[in-house]
Amino acid sequence: MLPEHRLTACCRRQAVLWLALLALAGPAPAGILDSLKDPEDGRLDLSEWLLERKGALLVPFFITEPAVGNGGGLGAVFFRQAGQQPDEAAPTRGGPRTPPDIYFLGGAGTENGTKAAAAGGLVTFDQDRYRWRGVVGRVSLNLDFFGTSATPLGYNLDGWASVQHAMFRIRDSDYWIVGRWNYLDLSNRFDLEPVSGRLGDLDRSKRASGLGLSLEADTRDNIFTPSRGWTGSIDLTWYDPKWGSDTNFQTYRAHVFGYLPVGRSLVLAGRADARSADGRVPFYMLPFVDLRGVPAVRLQDRHTAVLEAEARWNVDARWALVGFFGGGRAWGRNGNFSEGADAFTKGVGFRYLIARRLGIYAGIDWAWSNLDRAWYIQVGSAWR
Repeated sequence: MLPEHRLTACCRRQAVLWLALLALAGPAPAGILDSLKDPEDGRLDLSEWLLERKGALLVPFFITEPAVGNGGGLGAVFFRQAGQQPDEAAPTRGGPRTPPDIYFLGGAGTENGTKAAAAGGLVTFDQDRYRWRGVVGRVSLNLDFFGTSATPLGYNLDGWASVQHAMFRIRDSDYWIVGRWNYLDLSNRFDLEPVSGRLGDLDRSKRASGLGLSLEADTRDNIFTPSRGWTGSIDLTWYDPKWGSDTNFQTYRAHVFGYLPVGRSLVLAGRADARSADGRVPFYMLPFVDLRGVPAVRLQDRHTAVLEAEARWNVDARWALVGFFGGGRAWGRNGNFSEGADAFTKGVGFRYLIARRLGIYAGIDWAWSNLDRAWYIQVGSAWR
């Protein structure tokens, strides 16, 4: 859904990989090139640059999402390792269980006229008993509304969006209580007005303000590129005029991502993700099938479900190959689950361990489905 899924997707994948392109800024000062090498193996690594060289860095990044076309932008990213020590036993070769503080600021545009600017971060407090994560963005999105139809309706969303989470660890466990506030103020305009009956019982309201709660678990060895453990949550969000929403509706999500190492070189992963919306739902907040190879918002309905599997083979200490396949279904407005619209996808890719001390792999995926095909630049896990 737009508040937590599409807004973060605009910023999520490219923030680290392209730091390696610092040469674009001109000649490197003495010592910078050395800081881009890992003292352990002498290979390209951004750990020291991100953690020891304080300050924000200019980051060029690329967008390869079929829903908005190819594009790119520029951002600034800052990591701060807040006192924790790396877990040297982690399968990701040193990635910390407690995440570093992360701050980002950036803007982007694509070939179909989509523009976005956002700022946000993830910050831990009191020895990781509390966390804040959030993003605020100004967007002008040019998208197509399909629902489950093959004929699109072009539209534009223009305005502000904010996602804010306050996280409270349950004692010393791996479980969290999360309070959330999602806020959108987005005017919407279709290419052809007035819109036909294709929207049905869906709403075109401008403002959505939702308060919610989540129970979240996270036993992963690393938040960026996990190799063992699992994470999941149950999310409930209520949108109501009492706290600023134009309409009354609810959104729900339940998901789990699991990671299992097999031997020293292979990691198997699985994902199950279900989303739902009820009430006077704005059309742009319908859940959509989120799979590599399927354009964002291509399959939308009141309910969606996705299953996906992935294997990562570590060829050596730095390089890895990945393969994945999955399927998803959208249903609810015009039929039950058995009458829903399907998508099936598969793909391959590669990864490079770009920041050993943070456990961050980065690379490229190529995916194809029964609806489209695309390539994706990945930093960390492809699953959010």
